[in-house]
Amino acid sequence: MAEKINIGALISGGGTNLQAIIDACQNNKIDAHILFTGSDTPAVKGLERAQRANIDTFVVDYSKIIESCKKGINDADLPADFNMEEIMSKQQLVETSASKEQRVFFLKTRAIAERKLLDKIFSYDMDLLVLAGFMRVLTPYFIDRINTKPGKYRIMNIHPALLPSFPGTDGYGDTFRYGCKVGGCTVHYIDYGEDTGPIIGQKAFEIKETETLDDIKGKGLKKEWVLYPECIQKFADAMNK
Repeated sequence: MAEKINIGALISGGGTNLQAIIDACQNNKIDAHILFTGSDTPAVKGLERAQRANIDTFVVDYSKIIESCKKGINDADLPADFNMEEIMSKQQLVETSASKEQRVFFLKTRAIAERKLLDKIFSYDMDLLVLAGFMRVLTPYFIDRINTKPGKYRIMNIHPALLPSFPGTDGYGDTFRYGCKVGGCTVHYIDYGEDTGPIIGQKAFEIKETETLDDIKGKGLKKEWVLYPECIQKFADAMNK
């Protein structure tokens, strides 16, 4: 049997994709072991799923951090290795219509939160980080500290559309509103752009004339629960070569 890789997960909500990965690990369908599950939001159901599976959990409360930062950010609040010029030059997700002050605030607050995430993550010997419904933007500050070797991606995400079509937060909704006859989901690696990282795998499904957005979401989720473990196994296979 192949050696199991160690994965960590980040979530923001119910954690149905997390559950699919937990089940695949427990049933030995993939060569992986989940070390931890972190959330940006306290008391979400996904944390309960992890705890039932005896997986370590932690919370970095982004909302609380952002509210605190609105009162003012001192240099002492920022990570010691934070470099605004470097991060700003790499960042591709902040809207260009935002003022410089807004971009600076965004990157500083995220760096404060991301440092807390990294401090938790680095206490584990992790091979791969999976985003299982993590609804926060990851900045270059975070990405560069996980992807430490050029060309070696270690952050995986699942997206509710067939990329490169319909990036963003509402992939199934965009697919439905555009009138597509085929929908689907994509697992990809994270880079500095919005859902622009290398694609690992995709699954598609037919959309019938009579189907609603809820029907599409239901079909998509069932595909996601199969696709994500398959893509994690591809990563494990590559590591075990």
